[in-house]
Amino acid sequence: MRLTEEQRAVVAHRGGHARVAAVAGAGKTTTLVARVLELLARGVPPERVLVLMFNRSAREDFTAKLMRHAPAGQRLPDVRTFHSLGHRLTQSLTRWGVLAPRQLLTQEWQRERLLRQATLQTLGEGTDVEGALEPETLEAFGHFCELVKAELVAPERLYERLSLGPETRHFVAAYGHAEQLLADHGQMTYADLLYRPLTALAADPRLQARVQGYLDEVIIDEYQDINATQQRLLAILAGDRAAVMAVGDANQCIYEWRGAHPDTMLEDFTATFGAARDYPLSTTFRHGHALALAANHAIAANRRRPNQLCLAAPDNPRTRLDLAQGSARLVEALAAWQGRGRGLDQACVLVRSWALSVPVQLALLRAGIPFRLSREDRFVFRLPLVQALAGYLEVARDGRHLHDPERLALLFAQPTPFVPHERLHALVRHLAETQAYPERHDPLLAGLKPIQRRNLKRRWELLCDLPKRSRWPAGRLLTHVVERLDAEKVLKRAAARREKGEEDVRLLDVLVEQAAELGSDPEAFIALLRSPVENRDDGVLITTVHGAKGLEWPLVALWGANEEDFPHYSRDNPLDEARLEEERRLYYVAITRARERLLLLHDGGEHPPSRFLAETHWAQCNRLAEALAAPQAITEPLPVTAAPLVADYLRRQGLELPLAVEAAGVASPAADYRGEAAPRPGQRLRHAVFGEGEVLVVEGEPQDPVIEVRFTQAGRRRLIASRAPIEWLPGVPA
Repeated sequence: MRLTEEQRAVVAHRGGHARVAAVAGAGKTTTLVARVLELLARGVPPERVLVLMFNRSAREDFTAKLMRHAPAGQRLPDVRTFHSLGHRLTQSLTRWGVLAPRQLLTQEWQRERLLRQATLQTLGEGTDVEGALEPETLEAFGHFCELVKAELVAPERLYERLSLGPETRHFVAAYGHAEQLLADHGQMTYADLLYRPLTALAADPRLQARVQGYLDEVIIDEYQDINATQQRLLAILAGDRAAVMAVGDANQCIYEWRGAHPDTMLEDFTATFGAARDYPLSTTFRHGHALALAANHAIAANRRRPNQLCLAAPDNPRTRLDLAQGSARLVEALAAWQGRGRGLDQACVLVRSWALSVPVQLALLRAGIPFRLSREDRFVFRLPLVQALAGYLEVARDGRHLHDPERLALLFAQPTPFVPHERLHALVRHLAETQAYPERHDPLLAGLKPIQRRNLKRRWELLCDLPKRSRWPAGRLLTHVVERLDAEKVLKRAAARREKGEEDVRLLDVLVEQAAELGSDPEAFIALLRSPVENRDDGVLITTVHGAKGLEWPLVALWGANEEDFPHYSRDNPLDEARLEEERRLYYVAITRARERLLLLHDGGEHPPSRFLAETHWAQCNRLAEALAAPQAITEPLPVTAAPLVADYLRRQGLELPLAVEAAGVASPAADYRGEAAPRPGQRLRHAVFGEGEVLVVEGEPQDPVIEVRFTQAGRRRLIASRAPIEWLPGVPA
């Protein structure tokens, strides 16, 4: 194996703990394989070496590569995931009589049954339980139970910290019922594989001594993604003897919702294990200078990050970065990619959330470009809410659909009316047969709350009224339906997690926008939503940034780079510093998936382009990469905004370019507003994307105002002054 100087330093590490900060594409697997072989060559017994990988796929890939490079007949150490390690510990502690025997719930239906039983024991059988038994709420409850055990925190404290919806108030009490059910039936979940052994070991120092002393070397990959339970269990097993090597990248910590924290790779490691030798793996073998520089710019505003630059290896592809607006540009880019003889299976479209994939799916459907989704249930026509909205449009086109009980059931169920399914289906059958809403005292409505009755009647009146509006354009029709259903409020209330409610509301916005794009043809929009599309192996992949972690493609298109979408926030859920840094890390992961080309796309809608686009300085990074490819052609200094960062990059690469600091650089969108007074109407400014404009309206707190600006080229836009990539121009109105 050919190794860089930095990689050889990691391989040769001797004595004590080590922390390896590896940038995206740094060849971690190759380095760790060489490290294990070096330990074995020094005479460390393989049974005294433990290698921990983040998931089964990573474990299999690492094991296969280790076997390929190991000498014939060489015994190899244990390579495990944390769950398999917990399973072995659970077996040992059960055999010693410390833990009671329990059966692992391996099937999803078993887990769902447990969650349903715990919910029913908490809430009873009343009508209020219906929302709590919705699949998404049950899934959120299951995640809550797992997070209690991952973060070693009391359920009451965890619930206070999380942004959960009103339908989740029972979670704390239901957690206790779930734990009792597991104990009564002798069962455990995957989270218990680590939580139960840790609880037993932490309570008994003699038991800790019994499991310690078996290891000399422990290597953990993707250390930034481990949670508190995993780290504490690891510390007990390592004891005072084993040397621990943590490998990861705090800049790629994107699973905070699962209990990971960037500080785990930073301060927490030394606080847990003691002093450690730090090793950088700074060279990426994935992409060229332009993207390496862009990644460094993108993450620079984060405070909780390693002091490390990503450096492109000399032989890497010359990655090109581009910024564009709208789905048409995405279609053009994919068509051009094919035109150069490249397969669509070498391309990927990344989205911050699945709701943002809807316009991409519809655009590719219209263009006839094959695609595949990493989750098939996220095909636009399979989403229940989308099916229901298409159904409302069909009723407007043909009122005979009101006689179809199956279709009516979907329309009454989405968005949820918070009525038990059995009651809802009985009402729907009555409506399909009689076409008349039941009288107030009809048994069909007995026991329903007044608000439930009003909402159901309102929904029926909407359906009966829609055929009268059959000539309306699809966008106007959808807007009317959404408003009459009060869909935004219902979706936010029904969501177990605030972010899920906001994603559903964003889905509504996206569908209305897409319907409006098709003009006055509801038929075409309905046909598009009903398209029977399946995954195509030869198509472009659409996936979320979370789903793309650890992967790479020659062409990556990042769709939805707009404020409120990426970074994700809303008026009800504003960004704080910690969440902004988490969003920035997610963006960093997204852009570093590309090898040859990165296409950054915003949609041009009411949400302005993301602040992250300005922070990336993508155009400057392209110019710098071109200059490095032909330095002899440079006749004057290159203007750069972050001159210290660029100069440090060039120095570490042993390269030289003449640089000039831009005198009137655009302020970082993350910077505070620095005016001596609040902006005032009439003031002029320049936006990094929209160009020059004039302030029309100033609202909100003077320290953090919201401004409405009329731009010469982009029309009226509302901006948060402290976050927008703007430069204030000379001259303040009187």
